[in-house]
Amino acid sequence: MLTTIRPEMALSEPLLKLEGVRKYYPIKKGVFSRTVGQIKAVDGIDLNIYPGETVGLVGESGCGKSTLGRSIIKLEELTEGRVLYQGQNLAPMSMSQMRSLRTDIQMIFQDPYSSLNPRKRIVDLMTEPMKLLLGLSESGAVRQAAELMEVVGLSAQSLGKYPHEFSGGQRQRIGIARAVGLKPKLIVCDEPVSALDVSIQAQILNLLKDLQKQFHLTYLFIGHGLGAVKYMSDRIAVMYLGKIVELAPTEMIFNAPKHPYTRALLDAYPVPDPHSRNKPRIVLEGDVPSPASPPSGCSFHTRCPMATQQCREQEPALTGQQELVACHYPLMDDAAVRIAAAAHG
Repeated sequence: MLTTIRPEMALSEPLLKLEGVRKYYPIKKGVFSRTVGQIKAVDGIDLNIYPGETVGLVGESGCGKSTLGRSIIKLEELTEGRVLYQGQNLAPMSMSQMRSLRTDIQMIFQDPYSSLNPRKRIVDLMTEPMKLLLGLSESGAVRQAAELMEVVGLSAQSLGKYPHEFSGGQRQRIGIARAVGLKPKLIVCDEPVSALDVSIQAQILNLLKDLQKQFHLTYLFIGHGLGAVKYMSDRIAVMYLGKIVELAPTEMIFNAPKHPYTRALLDAYPVPDPHSRNKPRIVLEGDVPSPASPPSGCSFHTRCPMATQQCREQEPALTGQQELVACHYPLMDDAAVRIAAAAHG
């Protein structure tokens, strides 16, 4: 996997390393709530994230992106696998054991309306974690909260207000300030702009980039908007039905995707280029299979125009050199896409 990162990062150890991460939810039925099946939300993820980089995580709704993010910070307990943060396995840790690492790993949530307690003033929401986890005094925490409000583009005088007195974009700025205030090394960004007005999204993305440089942050950036993920990410991992099907530097993903699913996602993304109309496209048809009963073999074969009997029977491994792809017949050029599109319809 080292071949998919920048050369300078290959010399460093991963800040976060995921090995065989799985998160299954039991399906229970009957009076006695017997377990009759499992929903495989995250199904065997291997991923390295290096200090200072941003790894984007994309895929359709329900593919397991947010579940993976929540599992990393132990808001969800893993079914199987290891989450190694600077060599420490977080998976078996209790909540009390995780407390010492809460300052290192933070999360920015998708919904700025529900991630802030409406009954507390912003000053309390900002200072309580600092006092509890950093050991700051009341005055020191308030001073740092005021500085952080200025850093994220809000007035320090607004610390006395309640969340309902702010707009959605302002609330997300407060959520970002809370995360950065604990001086973390890694921040999991769970679709941080998807709930915001389009006119505000660019401001928040620019803020995240500025804070990354200022505080030397590492991001796992989860999103389904390809434009935002492209702007933020050094590398992109594409998820489908709980698995990573392609992992590569951002330029490779957008210029020469190898997996048919990645190409279909890009073909569905609107580009302001009239010449792109003449390019062959892969159009996805049908619904995503249920994670409670995923297909045999390649999980994408039920919607893939290139699927063969091998795809239906044998699961492809995530392999490659500069670009890792889980596909028996990776796309090499537009000619392959044209053939696949013609076979599809």
